[in-house]
Amino acid sequence: MAKKSAIAKNNRRIKLVACYAALRKDLKRKLLDVNLSDEEYFAVQRKLAKLPRNSSSVRVRNRCSVTGRARGFHRLFGVSRIQLREMASFGEIPGITKSSW
Repeated sequence: MAKKSAIAKNNRRIKLVACYAALRKDLKRKLLDVNLSDEEYFAVQRKLAKLPRNSSSVRVRNRCSVTGRARGFHRLFGVSRIQLREMASFGEIPGITKSSW
């Protein structure tokens, strides 16, 4: 099980990303505009830099929904490799069985 503080920190980041997503997207779109003057470009760049660092989506870590483990995460199921194997063994994931021979 991951530290509760790490899980809580990641959850705060997820909320912050959702809060600033529209503003961040708008500012990044403005930065790509070729008709922008240098002063306007740098003003938009400063606005983007003043946003909280944790409002960037790349700072969010994929974590297992059961244990909070950050490594070995399977996007399709939302769990770590260890939990995926356990859940497959017990038949908790429809359509997946752990093979044994």
